[in-house]
Amino acid sequence: MQTVLTAKNNDKIKAAVRLRDSAKARREEGLFFLEGARLCADAAVNTQLVRLFYTERAKEKYFAEVSLLEEKAEEICIISEEVALKLSDTLSPQGIFCVYKTIDKKHYIDKIYNSAKLVALENIQDPSNLGAIARTAEALGIGGAVLCGCCDIYNPKAQRAAMGSLLRLPVITVDSMPDELKKLESLGYTTLVSTPAERAEDITRCDLGEKTVCVIGNEGNGVTAETAAAGMHLVRVPMKGRAESLNASMAAAIIMWELMR
Repeated sequence: MQTVLTAKNNDKIKAAVRLRDSAKARREEGLFFLEGARLCADAAVNTQLVRLFYTERAKEKYFAEVSLLEEKAEEICIISEEVALKLSDTLSPQGIFCVYKTIDKKHYIDKIYNSAKLVALENIQDPSNLGAIARTAEALGIGGAVLCGCCDIYNPKAQRAAMGSLLRLPVITVDSMPDELKKLESLGYTTLVSTPAERAEDITRCDLGEKTVCVIGNEGNGVTAETAAAGMHLVRVPMKGRAESLNASMAAAIIMWELMR
């Protein structure tokens, strides 16, 4: 099905903008929004593509990506440059936008609990940090991510920072990180909780088990006291100089490297 849309107040355009801007809309509708040639094409490989929007100029410039998306899309909408500006939240829009169905995470549960190394994220609120951590986790071979209280993984900024990793890396969301750590411990995991506190063990000297999970906390406040108490070990990244802590995504990268090393 193919239509031409030139009005910025079209219902399909307004619905796409709601998905772009609202986590609540994404949760309620089971849909999410992406823009950009490469990101949209990557997502279409493993995710159900409901609606494709593109400009004629975009098809000329990104012919291979648009052709792939046309094959996958349930509905195709050719849009004007003005409509593309309405849909975009970037400074230099490429003119390609997609609406996808969110992924049913139930089939990830077995993959998560059968993975040797996991990262757990508590109250990560910056979408760019979340996306960067997921991208690094996939690159290093981490088996999956357990999220508690974090921002929406389908936030467009998180998706851009992840470059597709949040749609490929097994991810589950839990209601209580302390309870989850107890469950993981019962499954044979060594549970680590990261903190800059001096009393914590140097991650580079920690005796890691065959199955290990490490919790990374909120950008400003770190992990909660309850989570810190629930882990088997507190660990820290050794630092010199006067910096008190690292950016959450940087700390996560170093810790995940150590887990895999």
